[in-house]
Amino acid sequence: MLKVRIPTDAGNRAIRDGSLQETFDKVIARIKPEAVYYSMDEGKRCVFMFYEISESAAFLSVHEPFFQKIGAEVFDAPALSHDDMVKGWAAAEQVI
Repeated sequence: MLKVRIPTDAGNRAIRDGSLQETFDKVIARIKPEAVYYSMDEGKRCVFMFYEISESAAFLSVHEPFFQKIGAEVFDAPALSHDDMVKGWAAAEQVI
């Protein structure tokens, strides 16, 4: 799960100059997330994307546009479906 938190001033500039939409459009086209949600977090614009990534090196191509183009804070964390969690617990029980 990718969380992109956009500082207000940088976000306002990026909206005015078109770089906010351009950046999101490019990243969304590249990673093809299962879902994208726009919200707020700690009083700032925030976007959540649920996507799959196969190589850890690919994180840079996902994160850097948000850092460099709109000065966003970027957080990435694994998110499991219920089925994945059930499989994970079964595997964990074998090593515990």
